[in-house]
Amino acid sequence: MAEPASIRSIEEEIVDEFSLFDSWEDKYEYIIDMGKKLPVLEDQHKKDENKIRGCQSTVWMVSEYRDGKVFYKADSDAVIVKGLISMLIRVFSGQKPKDIVDADMKFIDEIGMSTHLAQTRSNGLRAMIRQMKMDAMVWTTKH
Repeated sequence: MAEPASIRSIEEEIVDEFSLFDSWEDKYEYIIDMGKKLPVLEDQHKKDENKIRGCQSTVWMVSEYRDGKVFYKADSDAVIVKGLISMLIRVFSGQKPKDIVDADMKFIDEIGMSTHLAQTRSNGLRAMIRQMKMDAMVWTTKH
């Protein structure tokens, strides 16, 4: 079985994909489309302890550890946020916990996301990344 792509190579794929769009309106549409393709998070996971704190929208996220890697599932009540978490899951899911914790997430600046999101969304994006890294850190201590 082939080794999954590295976090950095997935980030580079996303940067390349975003470079195809001329306007931020098109980029937002792409983010929303990514969110629409996010697998459904089962209702039993949509509980308070799975909410990501620091997001203006409601975001639920769970992670599991299998075969030395962390896998994430998430959902949100806001379409743009659902797209953002979908993008983060694409980058982090299936990676080793230490690689997730050590990831610098440069691609967010490279695609211009940090300058085009409203302050509250930007804070929420940082909260999602922080929670995903904290989950990965917990998995490193358990295994």
